[in-house]
Amino acid sequence: MIHVLVNNEHGFAISEGVLVDIVCQICLDHGVNRGEVSLAIIDDQTIHQLNREHLRHDYPTDVLSFLLQRDGDTLEGEVIVSADTATRVAVGCTWSAHDELLLYFIHGTLHLVGYDDKDNDGRRKMRDCEIHYLRIAGIQPPEGPGSRLPGDWQSKETSA
Repeated sequence: MIHVLVNNEHGFAISEGVLVDIVCQICLDHGVNRGEVSLAIIDDQTIHQLNREHLRHDYPTDVLSFLLQRDGDTLEGEVIVSADTATRVAVGCTWSAHDELLLYFIHGTLHLVGYDDKDNDGRRKMRDCEIHYLRIAGIQPPEGPGSRLPGDWQSKETSA
């Protein structure tokens, strides 16, 4: 069984059930049947501090993921996202802050199960998976030439 714990320190309006379901689905689809994933929604100030402490990056970021243990079908990890960044990025988009935040959780969980976005091929594979899981969550990502998902502007490495 996969246990998903949600800590919404920011008080962001998001369905915890959707978060838990999509994180569990990603894990199960990638051979993880047991373990614990901790999800946290925090502010820019706090994620900036964590980014500086753990990755030595002196700026706020959208998502941090920490794989604590992976042994066969068991995983233990954390995904931490910034509600402030999601809200800021969503302004002026045809995309809600809720959808942007869900994208961050999907992205971070994909890092936990082994995806890497350090090169173009890895970014493309990760983006395809993000779109797949957004659709499973009932969100239709933007499509067509020149379209982008919010979050595409972020190219900084955010996993540890």
